[in-house]
Amino acid sequence: MAAMAGSVLLAFLMIFTILSSSVSSLSLNYYDKTCPNFESAVTNAVKKAMKNDRTVPAAILRMHFHDCFIRGCDASVLLKSTKKNVAEKDGPPNVSLHAFYVIDHAKEAVEKMCPGVVSCADILALAARDAVALQSGGPNWAVPKGRKDGRISKASETRQLPAPVFNISQLQQSFSQRGLSLEDLVALSGGHTLGFAHCSSFQNRIHNFSATVDVDSTLSPSFAANLRRICPLQNKAKNAGSTMDSTTFGFDNVYYKMLLGGKSIFSSDQALLTNPKAKALVQKFAASEAEFGKAFAASMVKMSSLTGGQEVRLDCKVVR
Repeated sequence: MAAMAGSVLLAFLMIFTILSSSVSSLSLNYYDKTCPNFESAVTNAVKKAMKNDRTVPAAILRMHFHDCFIRGCDASVLLKSTKKNVAEKDGPPNVSLHAFYVIDHAKEAVEKMCPGVVSCADILALAARDAVALQSGGPNWAVPKGRKDGRISKASETRQLPAPVFNISQLQQSFSQRGLSLEDLVALSGGHTLGFAHCSSFQNRIHNFSATVDVDSTLSPSFAANLRRICPLQNKAKNAGSTMDSTTFGFDNVYYKMLLGGKSIFSSDQALLTNPKAKALVQKFAASEAEFGKAFAASMVKMSSLTGGQEVRLDCKVVR
């Protein structure tokens, strides 16, 4: 037992060290002298992609979150698998990630302006901010810069990502290991306002919920019935699923309102109501879109400041 406790502590300390190693080096004016106008190239790439595909904002935001929770925000989620290594993007929780081309296009434009200067990690952090800010109602915030790109990307490490079936204790542990608070957890969960969930991620709530109950009783009966129609028990439609709230292409606080109304998608969403402090924050954000926007922006800055890379990649997909 002592050996196991020691190994768990060591693993936690390694994660904390990796994630906190470069926080102090981030700065709002990091590229002022070396590449002062590159942010416009990133914004333009996101804007262009959004015109052709309305799912891009949700995709970029999720991509950034999944990047930051594994070894910090080091763009390791962008790396391709090789013959010798299965990368993060091919790990089970990440196989539905898409819109990597947006970051590639932004990187190409930035490289033409300032070769070898701006990291892929910084471009992804900025693209995530733009994905939210360019949406109707989305908050904007200044992104500290100076992240470096990581060289390690392992599919096996995606098991560290918070799962849609997590309870509140598991969620809090996952976030606290990365220096994120309960308020960060509730605020960042609001990013689901842009999300889409495949049936497999919430089947546990609408079919065979327990030995005695088929459907999670915390779900609104009419909402649960609709989800069951979309996702039958023997679902064979590959891309079947549901949006996370009723205003999919607007960044707002409807997610929290639906959560309080028994219309959440994931078990992990519902879990926020099982903790008094988390529930109070859900109610606060449901009552005020401005308060949610302010908290979300602050938590995004905090999360995206967890870095652990070492270099600036010329190609976001490949380590040279």
